[in-house]
Amino acid sequence: VKMNDDELRQALATLEAYKNQLNALTQQSQLLQMSFEETVRANETLGAFAKAKEGDEILVPVGASSFVTAKVTASPKAVVGIGNKISVEKSIEEAIAFIGGNLEEIKDALTKLNESMQEMDAAARSLAAAVQQEYQRRQQ
Repeated sequence: VKMNDDELRQALATLEAYKNQLNALTQQSQLLQMSFEETVRANETLGAFAKAKEGDEILVPVGASSFVTAKVTASPKAVVGIGNKISVEKSIEEAIAFIGGNLEEIKDALTKLNESMQEMDAAARSLAAAVQQEYQRRQQ
């Protein structure tokens, strides 16, 4: 496909826009992945509380690969972030269900984001190949 100068400039501008969008999506994907991993850790900790009996000692993560030892009470509760910097107290079972829902939402968001990135990357590669062909054609 032959390109005139305006089409070539437009193609180059579009490639730059793809590059910027892919960089932004990559950063968003990294943040979602970190959120997913943090949510998995929370779910695992809540699961340990659910399985424990009163008086059992379990390790509770406090971040940065650090843990504290805690004794389980008769009816342990969890304080769960529900969004917009608001947290509420829930039973361990309710907290596990809530966190499980969050995990599914994050997984879905990651899947959609990765699909978008793959589509955009494919479009960018196709356009880059067309631009490369045009440069080669002009050098002949």
